[in-house]
Amino acid sequence: MKFFIATDHAGVAIKPSIIKMLKTRGHEVVDLGPSNNERVDYPDYAHKLCLKVLEETGTQGILICGTGIGMSLAANKNTNIRAALCHDAYTASMARAHNDANVLCFGERVVGIGVAESIIDAWCNEGFKGEIHANRVKKIEL
Repeated sequence: MKFFIATDHAGVAIKPSIIKMLKTRGHEVVDLGPSNNERVDYPDYAHKLCLKVLEETGTQGILICGTGIGMSLAANKNTNIRAALCHDAYTASMARAHNDANVLCFGERVVGIGVAESIIDAWCNEGFKGEIHANRVKKIEL
């Protein structure tokens, strides 16, 4: 799977570990920045990532900020993006299975690296279940 990843200044510290973990598991990763912890505006990076996910069919996005809230709000302003703020493996699994989420959001200040890895593993191991959920996902796009 190919992932785009972006953060704001509050998500930079965990990003190298996440990238390494994804690559170790055989995924392609494109880092969209930033590369240091100088203050930036999370909507800029959320929109940049969402455009990439929309341009390349079948890709996924990971957005990290302090809590994940700002990134998820900004990402969901983009049509055809279903960004899910996940705090554990269960919410990540359900976001993929029931909502066909294509952007994963979490907060560096909320989850540690171990929980982040379990969230990403659940995300990668789950697929969209379709059926009754497909109709609901269509309604999101109104």
